[in-house]
Amino acid sequence: MYAKNCPSRQVLDRIGDRWSVLVVAVLRGGPRRYGEIAATIEGVSQKMLTQTLRALERDGLVTRTVHATVPPRVDYELTGLGRSLLGLVAALENWAYTHMGDVLAARDAYDAR
Repeated sequence: MYAKNCPSRQVLDRIGDRWSVLVVAVLRGGPRRYGEIAATIEGVSQKMLTQTLRALERDGLVTRTVHATVPPRVDYELTGLGRSLLGLVAALENWAYTHMGDVLAARDAYDAR
């Protein structure tokens, strides 16, 4: 993964992207519509959410299902491969919540220098 042309770098970029991590976390509860995902993830632009969902679908982590209704309904859901990330995402969430104060204190100390 340290070689510049190693495909694992692309995988790490995908699963390490903040929007990807948040989308995977939102979808852990089951299928969601685009609007539900957007409403849950504050601060994500429509463009970034669309790009993230497409990239996750392309990488086999998310499925997009279009229902033949009027108006059309589109659901996004984690695939088996996407669900395999849930333990990692939960660990990242835990770490962030547990160490948020430590990181903020370190930033304050750094900025005060």
